[in-house]
Amino acid sequence: MTARAGGAARKRCQVAYATRERQYLWSVELPAAATIADALSAARRAAGGDAAALDPALWDEAPVGVFGEPRARSALCEDGDRIELYRPLRADPRARRRERVQRERRRPGA
Repeated sequence: MTARAGGAARKRCQVAYATRERQYLWSVELPAAATIADALSAARRAAGGDAAALDPALWDEAPVGVFGEPRARSALCEDGDRIELYRPLRADPRARRRERVQRERRRPGA
């Protein structure tokens, strides 16, 4: 936690989102009692023009986590947290693996 003039405790977090082409990373400073939702709002403001390039539903509905662990938007974030916005999967990895195994089993000589 950091202190500001006037003694109010603050915390710093990073909000991250990645596409196949680019990684977005925004540093935000928040009040001590801020939630993940508060951090996302601050990052959206900090993103400026970048925010417009991202799907608006991402900011409001995408699953979120801290250092790879899923979290609720209402959860408190801690000083130094990396808050991540997750993209939807194009396909379920387990289903893709099952399909690949079935194709290999149908191959002659397998």
